[in-house]
Amino acid sequence: MTRNRNDEPFKLETAEQFEVGIKQESFNKRLSAILAYFDITNKNLLTTDPVDDNFSIQTGEQKGRGIELDLVGEILPGWKFIGTYAYTDAYISQDNDSSLLNDRLGGVPYNSASLWTTYEFQRGNLQGFGLGLGFVYAGEREASLPNNMKIPSFIRTDASISYKRHNWLAAINFKNLLDTKYYERQSFYIFPAAPLTVLGTVSFEF
Repeated sequence: MTRNRNDEPFKLETAEQFEVGIKQESFNKRLSAILAYFDITNKNLLTTDPVDDNFSIQTGEQKGRGIELDLVGEILPGWKFIGTYAYTDAYISQDNDSSLLNDRLGGVPYNSASLWTTYEFQRGNLQGFGLGLGFVYAGEREASLPNNMKIPSFIRTDASISYKRHNWLAAINFKNLLDTKYYERQSFYIFPAAPLTVLGTVSFEF
């Protein structure tokens, strides 16, 4: 849709981004940490028209800024982990509808984090056998513009079992292992997330 409900054409979307960060390695390069600050300004983005949801309106300006922390390391031979954390302040900074000013963008929590750890046996009869366990967290977030409904926070648990032999890898991945009930947002819709999902894969590396 290229026009609003008044049959007026939309302007081109523009974006400006600033990002700065630092990277640190320690413990004989077995631990790597990246800390970054970002500031993004988007102009002329489309959102649902609060008067008629069959149309879109063009906001004056949306801002997103915050910090991201990534940790990657190997605790012991075969025992690895990846951890992430993000604080994001994303909101409407200018708009042709003054009631939307300072409203938070839909689906963007202030706080989100994840942790994934795997262990692969290095020797013995179980050599090549691996286990993985992880957690995904998203804080409470707004469902839409204007801000009149919130999506609850959640913690999801994932897991995996794998076996690696030469160039072959077989794995079974479990998403939402504990069958946690939570909700996701896509475009203008909110829907229950998938329950426990099991996916098996076999791959060969050339």
